[in-house]
Amino acid sequence: MKALARALKSGSKNKRVLPARERVLVEFPAGLLERADEAARALKSNRSQLIRSAVEQLLDGMEAKRFEARLAVAYAANAEVSRKLAEEFEAVDREGF
Repeated sequence: MKALARALKSGSKNKRVLPARERVLVEFPAGLLERADEAARALKSNRSQLIRSAVEQLLDGMEAKRFEARLAVAYAANAEVSRKLAEEFEAVDREGF
């Protein structure tokens, strides 16, 4: 909730240029809509901004997870090279400066 509040106050984390807006119709269970409206009021925002910020945060998080997964694959692919380099410089690492 705190991250969402910061996002609402500061605008988009990534400061992207937004394309023209389009209207969408989204169905919510009544209880969820009430909770969203309460959160928007608590954050001194409106329902639309709350939903936009929440969706953006979700998508940014998904993108970060995909990036981290690609990094993990790259690190694993280069593990042997990294280990060999570390072994080559092991003697130098033991020397004091």
